[in-house]
Amino acid sequence: MVKVEIVEEKDEQHNSPYASTSSSRTGSTDSLSSVESDVSVDESLFDRVAALVDIVPPSTRHSISSKVSKTASAVKKTGKVVGNLVWIVTTSALLVVLPLALVLEDDAKLAAHEREMLEQQQGAQMLAGGPSIPDPQQPPRGVVPPGF
Repeated sequence: MVKVEIVEEKDEQHNSPYASTSSSRTGSTDSLSSVESDVSVDESLFDRVAALVDIVPPSTRHSISSKVSKTASAVKKTGKVVGNLVWIVTTSALLVVLPLALVLEDDAKLAAHEREMLEQQQGAQMLAGGPSIPDPQQPPRGVVPPGF
């Protein structure tokens, strides 16, 4: 059988945020007071989490560790596959689509230049006095339409 003994510490009783100010204290306040006295002020969050390792049983720790490592491995493999696919798509676009786009742009420039030259020729013919393109509705000059 276990015997529980309450040890009162006069100095830490007043400094503890968990200590009761009343004269009739409960057992839970005593346990909180004793926990606070054991905690170091310089203890970091990582130190506290690392101390929790002792609470979790070894079989559960091993299970959690294996699941985390399997998940990390799957994420790494997936990232590598996605990276390779992005590399393939990017290099294909640079090697196939970019030259094709440049050729199409050159063709569009050439078509625009030809159109501009044709408009210049038509403008020169208009200034010379002749129609640039014969109208299919009008008969050619010097030809008498039938029926006159």
